[in-house]
Amino acid sequence: MKRLLSFFFTAISGVALLSAQNTGYWQQHVDYTMDVDMDVKTYQYTGTQKLVYTNNSPDVLNRVFYHLYYNAFQPGSEMDIRLQNIKDPDGRMMENGVSRISTLSESEMGYLHAETLTQDGQAVSFTEKGTILVVDLAKPIPAGGKTTLEMTFKGQVPLQIRRSGRNSSEGVALSMSQWYPKLSEYDFEGWHPTPYIAREFHGVWGNFDVKLTLDKTYTVGGTGYLQNPDEIGHGYETPGTKVKTKGKTLTWHFVAPNVHDFMWAADPEYIHDTVKMSDGPTLHFYYKNNPEIIENWKKLQPKTEAAMRFFSKNIGKYPYDQYSVVQGGDGGMEYAMSTLVTGNRELGSLVGVMAHEMAHSWFQHILATNESEHEWMDEGFTTFISSLCMNEIMEQDLQNPFESTYRGYYALVNSGLEMPQATHADRYTTNFAYGISAYNKGSIFLSQLGYVIGQDKLMETIRTYFDDFKFKHPVPNDVIRTAEKVSGFQLDWYLTDWTKTTNTVDYGIQDVVAENGKTKVTMQRIGEMPMPLDLLVVGADGTQETYYIPLRMMFGEKANPYPALERTVLNDWPWAYPTYEFTIDMPIENVKAIVIDPSQLMADVDAENNVYQPNQ
Repeated sequence: MKRLLSFFFTAISGVALLSAQNTGYWQQHVDYTMDVDMDVKTYQYTGTQKLVYTNNSPDVLNRVFYHLYYNAFQPGSEMDIRLQNIKDPDGRMMENGVSRISTLSESEMGYLHAETLTQDGQAVSFTEKGTILVVDLAKPIPAGGKTTLEMTFKGQVPLQIRRSGRNSSEGVALSMSQWYPKLSEYDFEGWHPTPYIAREFHGVWGNFDVKLTLDKTYTVGGTGYLQNPDEIGHGYETPGTKVKTKGKTLTWHFVAPNVHDFMWAADPEYIHDTVKMSDGPTLHFYYKNNPEIIENWKKLQPKTEAAMRFFSKNIGKYPYDQYSVVQGGDGGMEYAMSTLVTGNRELGSLVGVMAHEMAHSWFQHILATNESEHEWMDEGFTTFISSLCMNEIMEQDLQNPFESTYRGYYALVNSGLEMPQATHADRYTTNFAYGISAYNKGSIFLSQLGYVIGQDKLMETIRTYFDDFKFKHPVPNDVIRTAEKVSGFQLDWYLTDWTKTTNTVDYGIQDVVAENGKTKVTMQRIGEMPMPLDLLVVGADGTQETYYIPLRMMFGEKANPYPALERTVLNDWPWAYPTYEFTIDMPIENVKAIVIDPSQLMADVDAENNVYQPNQ
């Protein structure tokens, strides 16, 4: 029966375009211009920020909020207290059972403070509340209006604890993510000034113009296109150009169009490789000059090309001219046009984390969901597509690349710790429940949706979703409405049960009896979540055929997923009925086996009652 899985894992196809769904959609816009000086000895920096904010909302805005993420890395911060109180704290942030944040000295902690702030040249009042800056505007921003906010700020890079920081365990000097005063997003739900406790992000679409001045021995890479390579050198300059530097510092000038974040990393020992794809962007690789990792980082480069092609084919074309894989951080974390990854890994692990973080370029940095509210839409969708990618580019030849993903979900269900997937990322009571819900259950949202509507329709849905919502802030309803339009089915029940409840899928074969020379089968719905059913019937002579029980509330039926086998479409099953009967035109003694969902893509939490075999 494993051969029946092969259809899904090879049926990756193109899609037709559909028009965008949100005809009344709007989103805010911001243009950042920043000039920053970094002291690599003290890890302190100062900067100026000019921010032109366009209010595309229908509302008048009387105040704005900024994120000051580095303030989380201080003893007694919300991140520190949450770390000390959650049942299963992140081991990267703990040492000998103690929060690493709680022991930071004044020179080791992080901070980010606004020193002055004006609106269109007029001073405004502002108040720091942990990782949030509250700004009372000097004048309201009308609907459709613009304003210019100019700030001077100062910061200190914390020791590397979570994502961002200095002097990582692998010796990377500066991993600069969440480093600047970042305007909070305002959307149809209002403001999103979410305190930072090491979970997720949400940002305003815009353009970045950033100048970074630091020690001239450091190489810098990350988000954005370098504007002054002939001034910088470091291998960036035009061949034959003689770079003349004066003083002890260099200023790196980057421009990043149409992004919602900006990351950079810097180290004096970075090796910098580039690969120009013939059919895609230029790939940049920054990694430490460490003999133990160089070979794997060289082997990573063709795999990165292959991943870029896979995602561009199966989601949508990568829209930027550059992508950077940068050694740094504390694991793997996605950013605009780039990623930070730890580099001291076996090749399979290095490729795996690269593929996952690159996939986030689509599911978060082009399809920019509010991760705090819908973390499963970026982590889960990324897990789904990167599992397929790894199966191809690493030639894993797995019959079911999602098998471990389903195992993780079943472990969560059996743990009793599951919370609805619609739970805010910060509100999960355990990291275990958050991680499985976001990554595993989020991935199954798609793989199981393929079971419901058909694998070709699933891949068409993904590509259409990308085409309709790239460079926007899609929400869960946008995904399911896209699937409805592509498939023609009603799917609101799927979104509701899977994401807003902890209802489970559990169907069983309750009874199989002889009746007038035929076989009567009684099916049972045990779980609360409805599903259409595929059943495989194997005869004693080895023949195979399938039966399909449509779900009434879908108001339609998917195409035969096993075209080589004869399929019988039965009457639909109304969800409220706990049992369902049908007849197989075969004597019971000729029935060798009946199997619910041979693809194993329906997340049935109890497989024990999914198979009927009379002699076992």
